[in-house]
Formats: sequence, C-alpha cells, structure tokens
Amino acid sequence: MNKRPRTFALIFLAASAMLVLQSCAMLQDMATALTNLQRLRFKLGEVNDFRLLGISLSGKTRLNQFSVLDGVRLFNAFRTKSLMADFVLNVLAVNPNDGTGGSPKTVSTLSSLECRLLIDNVSTVSGNIERAVEIPGTGQESVIPIRLSLDLFQFFANKQYEDLINLALAIGGANKDGSRLALDAQPRVSTPYGTITYPGRLTIINTEFR
Repeated sequence: MNKRPRTFALIFLAASAMLVLQSCAMLQDMATALTNLQRLRFKLGEVNDFRLLGISLSGKTRLNQFSVLDGVRLFNAFRTKSLMADFVLNVLAVNPNDGTGGSPKTVSTLSSLECRLLIDNVSTVSGNIERAVEIPGTGQESVIPIRLSLDLFQFFANKQYEDLINLALAIGGANKDGSRLALDAQPRVSTPYGTITYPGRLTIINTEFR
C-alpha cells in the first residue's frame, strides 16, 4: 500500500490547521490592539510659543502692550488681508492599559493624529504630529505637541482689526482661554500587523479626557 498520499494529506492538514491558528491569533491581536486604541483618552493642553507675524504674544493681554513698530506691522498686515499666526498646541494623552482591570499592560505607539483645528467652532487648518509618539501604559499624562500655522484673516475676515488681535491674545496671550479651541481628530496606532485607525473621529477639548 502506498502511504505517500496519506502522509502528504496529513502534512497538508497539519499545515492548514497551523495557518488557521495563526490567523486566529493574528485576528485576536488586532482586536486587542483596536480595543487598546479605543481606550486611549485625549485632552487639549496649553498653547505655547504663539507668534503673530513672528511677534511673541507671551505676557500680553491687550493691544496697547505691543510696541509701536509691532503695532504698525500688524495693522499693515491686516490692511493687506493677512495675519499669520504660528503656535504649538499641546494634546494630553492617557493610556489606561496599565495591567489593571483585566487588560494587559501595553505601550501604545501613536503614529498619526490627523486633526483639524476649530476656533470658536470655526473649522480652520489641519495638522498632525511630526513623528510617532509612545504613550506608556501607566495612566499618566503624555504631552503631544502639534505645531500649527494659519492666517487668522482667512478664517475671520468678518472681524475688525482689534477683534482679530484680541482673538489671538485670547488663544496665545497671557490669559489663554483654551475653551475657544477644539480639535477634530482621528488617532492611528502602529501594531505588528500594520496601522490601526480609530473608528470614527474625536472632538478633543480642554475640559475633559475623551
């Protein structure tokens, strides 16, 4: 009796079973990664290094605190219908996958945080992190900086000169009002099986972790 076909059949069945088990394990790992991603929480932090036409707003609360030269520059820019602002918006992230509550302790690698900035509920420019960020499973806050640039006049052309300057001061001056900002964002994390995208978008605000 020729045993070779039977041997080949057994080898084929064993290999098929191994592939099925590996596929199931991979699907389980991907499901776990998605669950861990959904448990990440985000919140807006401080605005840093706010500059209007390269002029720092640090310590300023009113228009009359600008030098005469800076005031002339700002007004001339407004007259030409452009008022460029640059700043860093910090996002706070918390990874609760710290090994308690039945979930394994994991480090989440945030590979992307594609987002759009909202100012007073007006959708403005888009942004993203410059490089991947590891968020350890400690439950502690990680700071994720996002550098943004926008022309305030482009999105708030209906405002007068003083109103635009006051808006900039409210965002990046001495008395920062984080409630005027929000991020419409979609996180992505890296896994051994590729990038996993958060299912749906998040509105990140400064009053609570979401």
